[in-house]
Amino acid sequence: MGAINILLREKFDGNQAKMAKELGISRFQLNSILKNNGKNAGKKVIGAIIKFCQRNNYNFEDYIFLT
Repeated sequence: MGAINILLREKFDGNQAKMAKELGISRFQLNSILKNNGKNAGKKVIGAIIKFCQRNNYNFEDYIFLT
């Protein structure tokens, strides 16, 4: 989740609450995926990241790694 951390710093000035609100998820969910390197993010979080990327012309594959 290095790319998510970069996005957090660069677009949201490191403010997790602001990023979580933009994604439409709870700050707890965001903090959890950041702490756990994206593991067990769940479909709601993945969907939120994809929608955010689509709205902002980012490539979601830079932020979501499917294994």
